[in-house]
Amino acid sequence: MAIVVTGASGFIGSCLVKFLNNKGLTDLILVDDFSQERKIKNLENISFTAKIDRDLFIHDIRRHSIDFIFHLGARTDTTEFDSSIFDRLNLNYSKTLWNFACEKKIPFLYASSAATYGNGEFGFDDDKAINQLSPLNPYGQSKQDFDLWVNQQNIKPPFWVGLKFFNVFGPNEYHKGRMASVVLHAFNQIRKNGSLNLFQSHNSNYKDGEQMRDFIYIKDLLNLMWFWYENQKDSGIYNAGSGEARTFNDLALAIFTALGLEPKISYIPTPEDIRDKYQYFTKASMKKTMEAGYQTPFHSLENAVNDYVNRYLKNEINY
Repeated sequence: MAIVVTGASGFIGSCLVKFLNNKGLTDLILVDDFSQERKIKNLENISFTAKIDRDLFIHDIRRHSIDFIFHLGARTDTTEFDSSIFDRLNLNYSKTLWNFACEKKIPFLYASSAATYGNGEFGFDDDKAINQLSPLNPYGQSKQDFDLWVNQQNIKPPFWVGLKFFNVFGPNEYHKGRMASVVLHAFNQIRKNGSLNLFQSHNSNYKDGEQMRDFIYIKDLLNLMWFWYENQKDSGIYNAGSGEARTFNDLALAIFTALGLEPKISYIPTPEDIRDKYQYFTKASMKKTMEAGYQTPFHSLENAVNDYVNRYLKNEINY
């Protein structure tokens, strides 16, 4: 019986495939749009059973014997405002996979997003009703729409979990361009110029660089997903963050420190196309996950950045 990983050539999906290989699991069905050459490196030196285009897979899904589905594939561009793209790839595709998992009684893990929390006016607690949440962009709304749809279903897989990914960073995100993490952008900028530009604050409650995010290292996210794969109980929607909010100034300092350089930071205006959709604070409540039995410690921001910079970015290698 195989494990399906959708979004398998992307940042998180490709890391998960390698992680599963390291756990001795190689009967994997990789699903994605494999036409994007910039992602090819993410699939080097991995073992799998089949690699299938996402559209072909959804049409021929009943041909496969499947033991577990990791549904990580999605359009993740927060600056894309064509909702029809998100409806097709993030909502309707996810519904089809969910219904198949229900029919065949297959455990199902899917990627939601902290973008569903919008500006955070209702907090970041995953044990509260989600109906009141108001995402700031179509990407977040597509994730919210699927979460709401899932909660409305009377028929569910034998086990299911939706993980609200917070700000994930780490190796294999090199293809993501503008949507790559601040760590990757900052590393490239510092190596080129010796200095770093961060976005100014356009909110009087936050000084420049003091905007806060829950940054989670990819290795911690992989541990979380493995926990749910191994412990298939307590189905529901859970946060997937570090549980800490850190400033962009903290992040910048960690990168300069990892590079052995003195900090040199300037602040530039936030692009107008995202300025009104900008989250100034995120912090995952991880209490519900801990109560479900998760006990693995998370990397500190400083240790995670140091590992990413010195093990991967400096050497230009993948996970």
